[in-house]
Amino acid sequence: MERMSGLLSWTLSRVLWLSGFSEQGAARQPRIMEEKALEVYDLIRTIRDPEKPNTLEELEVVTESCVEVQEINEEDYLVIIKFTPTVPHCSLATLI
Repeated sequence: MERMSGLLSWTLSRVLWLSGFSEQGAARQPRIMEEKALEVYDLIRTIRDPEKPNTLEELEVVTESCVEVQEINEEDYLVIIKFTPTVPHCSLATLI
């Protein structure tokens, strides 16, 4: 589970960097990190559950508050996504 979370975090940080969403200079503030977290949330909220016809947002698997972005350095960010499986024993949690 940690491996999947780490891979997802790395992938999303690259998406942010490639999209030009990372900013240069000393203007980095918590507000900017919040904006980046919302950008990530917009990317993942429309993912569909593999077993249901609903999105992760509709199932409340992910919410805006479950995404956090931390700056590692000028080009890299750590993206942390906490999600709630639809059932505690969800076998597809690693796919989500």
